[in-house]
Amino acid sequence: DMAKNTDDKKNTTELVTSSNLVALGTVIVGNIGSQGNIRVEGTVDGSLDSQKKIIIGESAKVNGDVRAGDVEISGHIKGDIYCTESLYLKKSALIYGDIYTKKLIIENGAEFNGKCNMGTNHQLKVERKDGETKKQASSN
Repeated sequence: DMAKNTDDKKNTTELVTSSNLVALGTVIVGNIGSQGNIRVEGTVDGSLDSQKKIIIGESAKVNGDVRAGDVEISGHIKGDIYCTESLYLKKSALIYGDIYTKKLIIENGAEFNGKCNMGTNHQLKVERKDGETKKQASSN
């Protein structure tokens, strides 16, 4: 049936281009998984998983792991970040957890406390300007 085939393709395209917004003032307890983009301006107590892009707004707080192709962070995250493409830390970003990414872009002012693993087998330690490595004891 040709019509059904076309519908399936259309649905898949819509899924991937769809965007999910957790608005400011919204609190979600539970994991969010999507084939499309996820944008968080509120609070999520759980992990975020997207096939595409995850944007964590300035007002956002995420308590859980974040997995996506591209991730852009302006808010607070307590959890590990797994990024198959680019991770962009904006100046207001605050992260407690480890980072696994292919590419890392950090704006001046962004702060993260944890290990950073880039590429396949590079184990990079990010050092503070004063020479001490900031490592948060993991509390989970």
